Amino acid sequence: MPWKKQLCTSSISVCVKRENDVGGFFDYDSVIHYKFIPEGQTVNKELYLEILKRLRYAIRPKRPEKWATNDWFLLHDNAPPHRALIVKKYLSRHSVTTLEHPPYSPHLAPAEFYLFPRLKVKLQGHRFEDSDEVIENAMKQLKDLSKNGFQGCFEQLYDRWKKCVDAGGKYFEGQ
Repeated sequence: MPWKKQLCTSSISVCVKRENDVGGFFDYDSVIHYKFIPEGQTVNKELYLEILKRLRYAIRPKRPEKWATNDWFLLHDNAPPHRALIVKKYLSRHSVTTLEHPPYSPHLAPAEFYLFPRLKVKLQGHRFEDSDEVIENAMKQLKDLSKNGFQGCFEQLYDRWKKCVDAGGKYFEGQ
């Protein structure tokens, strides 16, 4: 499969923000799995491992063709929980291919340039009574994101990765 098509149709991107935030996984079609991080809890290697286990179980019914052929790979950044030995062993044991992410490259993280900006725009200016109301509204917005938007996100990812490769993996400003 050509590299561009592989990246755009087989990637599952992770987005995990700070505590009291959302961790989620999405592909070219939609959000596959998400977990809201409880207030006061930090995403450590143990929590991230549990989230990955739930992701694998979420893939089976939502992307049965990818589950059956294991034709997907995980794009996550270099956060310490993502690099932890127990996480790497789990991914290896289950033959999950990961796409290496250059350090200090948020412009290569689909959550940073696609998902979070859209959530921010949709939720900006609203006042919520409690965290349950925030979660309810964020879930609605995640479900309302269009398939075309997700496909465009991974097209942008391909263009951004190409620029990174063309720069020899060196840091550069802008998109």
